[in-house]
Amino acid sequence: MRIAQEGDLVLLIGQDRTRFMVRLEAGGQLQTHRGCVPHDDLLGQPLGRQVFSHLGYAFVALRPGTCDLIQQLKRTTQIMYPKDIAYVLLKLNIVPGQRVIEAGTGSGGLTLALARALGTEGRLYSYEVRPDMLRLAEKNLEAVGLADRVEFKLRDIAEGFDETDVDAVFLDVRQPWLYLSQAAQALQESGFLGAIVPTTNQVVELVGALEAQQAFGQIEVEEVLVRPYKPVPGRLRPADRMVAHTGYLIFARKVSREVSQAGYWLDRRRRKYEEMAEEE
Repeated sequence: MRIAQEGDLVLLIGQDRTRFMVRLEAGGQLQTHRGCVPHDDLLGQPLGRQVFSHLGYAFVALRPGTCDLIQQLKRTTQIMYPKDIAYVLLKLNIVPGQRVIEAGTGSGGLTLALARALGTEGRLYSYEVRPDMLRLAEKNLEAVGLADRVEFKLRDIAEGFDETDVDAVFLDVRQPWLYLSQAAQALQESGFLGAIVPTTNQVVELVGALEAQQAFGQIEVEEVLVRPYKPVPGRLRPADRMVAHTGYLIFARKVSREVSQAGYWLDRRRRKYEEMAEEE
């Protein structure tokens, strides 16, 4: 049974779906528009139950998941959506104990998810060119107790990365194609590369640069769409609105020049088209 303890982060959800994230401390209070909730009413009690404000308003107390933590981050810019973050973790093969680089820390949404997935033995190196964004991300990671897993670096990645032989690199920058040589130098052989861009012309630039670089293969371009449904058994149907396009995800693997030139990653239809062009 999960018992709430001092120092725990707890998610409180009101009947109007208003959410509050609190770190419990003896004698503390959460002040809301629906009244005050004493932390002492939660300490030593199991989660998943109701707790009431001094005005009698009910909240449900839950242990927050990674998605909850990301959505509650303080931000000044748009963060990556959980639907994209989850897929990135899978495609980059993020597991505990690895060493990973991300460029473009932003407010720290992906940073948080990577730090959680890498575990206490892993290490995340997060590069950001804007000092204000880096400070915000550091505070966000400190608030959820994950800052010790991340090495924050204020750096223009055009200067290169300090690390070598890392397991994965993810680029969340406006022109990721400009930094492929830096990524290749940092990655171990067969390492994972990922990037996110919002427009198709950026995808074209990046894919073209990946092929020209001749250090990457198994190039993939994907988009993640999640369609929510109204969970009402008597009239189950899609929600009226959905978050559709958020970004294009591009993935590749670091390979030898010979493998890159051989074109193992080419789509079969594209291979056939190029073979026909050569015959002409």
